Amino acid sequence: MLLNRYKNFHLIEQLDLVQDHCRIYNLMNGYEFPWDMTRSLEVALMRTYCVPSISKLLNQTGEFTHCPQKRYDDTSIIVGEMIKWGYDSDRGKEALQRMNALHGRFKIDNGDFLYVLSTFIFEPIRWNARFGWRLMCE
Repeated sequence: MLLNRYKNFHLIEQLDLVQDHCRIYNLMNGYEFPWDMTRSLEVALMRTYCVPSISKLLNQTGEFTHCPQKRYDDTSIIVGEMIKWGYDSDRGKEALQRMNALHGRFKIDNGDFLYVLSTFIFEPIRWNARFGWRLMCE
């Protein structure tokens, strides 16, 4: 059983970082660290709410007061599609287009977009280094 625990880790080590990056992320999210990735992405999402310009927009749209669970669920579904299928697949492209369409209705500073993206990249790494059952590999 313990040997099986590292099956995906060994697979990830054999994959090409550039060519197989979507598959690597899918394996990490869905098989290696599913609980940790979910928690870390929840923390990442929460961190974005601390940015005054983002929380102001969410307050103006009523997203915080009227439908916070729907916003969380919608984000989870869209990001989940890109994780499972890859952002370059038909389903991933459709999810990304939907995400861009939802946010495109508002005037959002590019710095805010970059901050949100960075939290979705770096928070899972930080979380895993502190709480993961094993460290992520290069």
